[in-house]
Amino acid sequence: MSVTSKYLDAWEGFWREAPDEQGAVFWDAEPALTAARHLAHFAARIDRPDLPLVDLGCGNGTQTRYLAARYPKVTGVDLSLAAVEHARGQDPDGEAEFEQLDATDPKAVEELHGRLGDANVYVRGVLHQCDPADRQPVADAIATLLGEHGRAFVVELAEAAKAVLAGLAQSPQGPPPKLRPVFAHELAPAEVSDAALGQLLTDAGLTVVAEGQLPLISTEYTADGRRIELPARWLVVGSAGAKAS
Repeated sequence: MSVTSKYLDAWEGFWREAPDEQGAVFWDAEPALTAARHLAHFAARIDRPDLPLVDLGCGNGTQTRYLAARYPKVTGVDLSLAAVEHARGQDPDGEAEFEQLDATDPKAVEELHGRLGDANVYVRGVLHQCDPADRQPVADAIATLLGEHGRAFVVELAEAAKAVLAGLAQSPQGPPPKLRPVFAHELAPAEVSDAALGQLLTDAGLTVVAEGQLPLISTEYTADGRRIELPARWLVVGSAGAKAS
């Protein structure tokens, strides 16, 4: 299985038009507000910090580079080649590796696992933007990359975020500038219910080790100057034998 050409074209178009500078994309917040907060919940629950780490859906690589400064081998992967090119261009020192990956393609995912071995995986805001038919294959890809020893941190918009986004889209001024390209390219955020998120992961054979709530911090602000934060849930998952903490 692979993603539809329409879905791939939407992401390619989005990233081709995205500016190069960090923070220009709606979700491209500085790592101190994103990956750093996530590691506060994830790092202590990684059984094998020596394993490679995969940033699945890395986009332009802002969080990947932060992770690469803290773990020995970090690879950012994204469906969009344009996103990968952004990421490589913003990482001139080669702190991380970046490559294109269709996470719905089991052979491609197995090949990556074959090269890296078991890995820890960071997933921020990927499943909630997948087409419905692609969500389970992506969850299965997480399980494949983890193998027996890896752990994954999965953070996704909560279903309550959909109403927040709808309110922003319908404001008298229209959507905030950095949110407009998301709608223009027909990328549909917050499309996975809270219950469905956990089910996707358990159906992939994964065990939820820990979970909680943290807002997904954006780079955009409301008309009155408040930074936009969206309700989100995080889960740490491992293989079937992983113990909850």
